[in-house]
Amino acid sequence: MDKVIGIVVANYDTPEMETLTGERTIASLPYCGRYRLIDFPLSNMVNSGIETVGLVLPYKYRSIIDHIGIGKEWSLDKKNGGLFILPGSAFGISSSSNRFVLRDFGRNSVYLHRSPAPYVVVTATNIICNIDYAKLAKAHIESGADITMVQTTARRDNKYLSTIVSENGRVTDVYRGVKKGEKAFIDSFIINRQLLVDIIEGYKAVSYSDLFDCLKGSYGQFNVRTFEFEGYGKSIFDIDSYFDGNMDSLVYEVDKALFSPERPILTKEQDSVPTKYDRNCEVRNATIPAGCKISGRVEKSVLFRHVIVEEGATVKNSIIMQDCVIKAGAHVENAIIDRGNTIDCNMVIKGTEEKKMIIPKKNI
Repeated sequence: MDKVIGIVVANYDTPEMETLTGERTIASLPYCGRYRLIDFPLSNMVNSGIETVGLVLPYKYRSIIDHIGIGKEWSLDKKNGGLFILPGSAFGISSSSNRFVLRDFGRNSVYLHRSPAPYVVVTATNIICNIDYAKLAKAHIESGADITMVQTTARRDNKYLSTIVSENGRVTDVYRGVKKGEKAFIDSFIINRQLLVDIIEGYKAVSYSDLFDCLKGSYGQFNVRTFEFEGYGKSIFDIDSYFDGNMDSLVYEVDKALFSPERPILTKEQDSVPTKYDRNCEVRNATIPAGCKISGRVEKSVLFRHVIVEEGATVKNSIIMQDCVIKAGAHVENAIIDRGNTIDCNMVIKGTEEKKMIIPKKNI
């Protein structure tokens, strides 16, 4: 893996997340009780032995920098290699349909030119999985491919992902949207570094376009192959997928697949006291990290650090983010309560299975 460098692209927008990404980018969206989405691609890279990682930032970068710092928790705070903060182009900010805008790569071409590594692994930030990029690199090198795209079999229709069409192992087309049972591109690929440099230079006139949009109709000129990922994966593009992904983590098989001790998902250290469970509390099938105090009832929910659920309060099928207080007698169900909110005594916050109630982040 000393022949591979990494690029994590976070310079794209996701308006489908509503107020959850009003003050933060999707890369820094809280997930599974103690993580951020950015933790997954960074951890996948360092667990695979990639020691040089470039992070392309969006204009709303404050929350990402606050979380990752200099990359200490991922062992990327080093003199040789390590974490490189790459500015995203102001003209490269795009909707969630374009994750790999050429202008973002072009603006940071120095990062590519200075590296002697012949291969680059590139990934977006909002596909949740635990993948070994060393296996991807091995398959790519052995096949002699120019580009190798990571694919999986779609478990449901998804308008945000792309379908990969291949013949005899070679990609012939990529188009937006995927149907259940088709091969879905999960926004990770490995490319020969010099080829990426050449594409950036050759497609300057359409640098506002996505890399794979530029290659459309030209796959016959390149050796583009696929790599099958068979593990658990979740694409986070809207409220429903975000909520479902958090609830998936309460399933033992999913938790085991995502949070393997051999390939841990690393995150920012936050020293907190252990969670206190009062004698009369009731907790069933829930994620509750350190620093919480639980005196009421929590069922099928994901809580984040420093959440207080007072006696007589109920939290059911909900996501409660950091520093929230659910006061005595309150009832929260089918809801996402963003950071810093207090739900007053006897208040009822209740959405439906189809439409979750969202309480925006409170500035504290």
